[in-house]
Amino acid sequence: MASRRTVNHVAVVGAGFAGLAAALRLARAGVRVTVLDSLDGPGGKAALGAPDFSSGPTVVTMPQVFRALHDRLGWNPPALEAARPTTTYHAPQGREFAPEALHVAGSLEPTLSQLSKAEGVRYAQLLNASRRMYQGAARTFLFAPPPSRLHLAQYALRHGREAAPLVPLRRYVRSGRFLTPFWLRFATYLGADPYRAPAVLHNIAWVELGYGVWHLQGGLLELARRLYEEAVVQGVRFEFNTQVQSLSTHGSRVLGAHTNRGAFAADAWVSAADRALTVEWLGLKEKPTPRGVSGFALQLHLNGDHGRAHHIFWPADYAREWRDIRAGHLPRDPTLYLHLDGERAFLLVNAPAMPDVTDEPEVYGAFLLRHLRERFELDVMDWLALSPAAYARTARGGALYGRAPHGLGGSLRPGWTFPQARNLVQVGGTVHPGGGVPLSLLSGWNGAGTLLGVPFDDLDGLDVPDGNEVWPF
Repeated sequence: MASRRTVNHVAVVGAGFAGLAAALRLARAGVRVTVLDSLDGPGGKAALGAPDFSSGPTVVTMPQVFRALHDRLGWNPPALEAARPTTTYHAPQGREFAPEALHVAGSLEPTLSQLSKAEGVRYAQLLNASRRMYQGAARTFLFAPPPSRLHLAQYALRHGREAAPLVPLRRYVRSGRFLTPFWLRFATYLGADPYRAPAVLHNIAWVELGYGVWHLQGGLLELARRLYEEAVVQGVRFEFNTQVQSLSTHGSRVLGAHTNRGAFAADAWVSAADRALTVEWLGLKEKPTPRGVSGFALQLHLNGDHGRAHHIFWPADYAREWRDIRAGHLPRDPTLYLHLDGERAFLLVNAPAMPDVTDEPEVYGAFLLRHLRERFELDVMDWLALSPAAYARTARGGALYGRAPHGLGGSLRPGWTFPQARNLVQVGGTVHPGGGVPLSLLSGWNGAGTLLGVPFDDLDGLDVPDGNEVWPF
């Protein structure tokens, strides 16, 4: 890895959250930084589709990371408002369920009061299990550098049993027709097919149920713009509409990038693009791995202010949805994720990572809109569909989080380095510590820090609660 003494100019590929965090970390250390991005503005996946409309992340989890990042940049604390309820989960149509909708509250008792006694006991068991898994994993897999073999062995000795390494998630969280999909769904936050995911991904549930769901004033796309503006003030140069085609190397060093706008050179490199794209640009050969899930989304403009909330509408058969995706089809009866934000809404469903899954996105979009209106009253003025082909602009095949985290090996995210390119670090949602905005910020901030030779900065991420209580957000 290049030392701080030899790093005068760094090129960052990608202006999503990881790339912006990396650029800021480097620029604040006095490094000259150039950012290359194929889109026409900052934000990465969040900036696809209609202008001023997030096409991906809609709410904040792990709020301590955002607070710490604001502190590092000398900004005022972020304006965060807790979502109340966190999420409303709607039971499938055509069946008798109690409750018809589960409003997950910011503390345990109101949530349990909506469930039967047996369901409540099982809910509390699985919530506590997710907390233990999360707290056991955090200091190795989240708020730490990519783990070495020694660190993996230490984790296995201390917490391996809690991670249920030989148990599939579908069996670990079995808890009835209503709650089983509830617990399975959290694995999709890392791009997993929940019926193929390992039990250790159950720790993701604690990120939402323990730390809560928060609304950020202005939204996450506005945060991307603010990071971009701060980077410009720090002297970072941005080259948008610049598509990297290959990276030229000599020995074990990257010398430059060939793009649609000519060649760019730098002393060191940060790739915040999909790791699979970096591998291709470097001309490396790696064993093919299954890609994680993609998405099909609708950006909706509404007639009137619908407030802020988000809802999950379960399909009649959650397992069939994933059979459709495995077969390479858009689901016939998908889980609907709906985020309401005033006069806008964002509807997202799971989809296979296949850009050619449909050549008529408007047809499937109209189907989704009819499906939603059968279950929720919404006055839509106009809408825009984003298929896996749209997400393929920033991710190989449109896979939102890179390779599928199936099996114990698959759940371990790749590290930040390539032996064949020692002056390049790979950051972002497809590598350590994982997908989603807070982890991408961590990855970009600390991956760039390795070029500077500075200590790992956990962004105050270790303030996890002790005991069995839900985090009192």
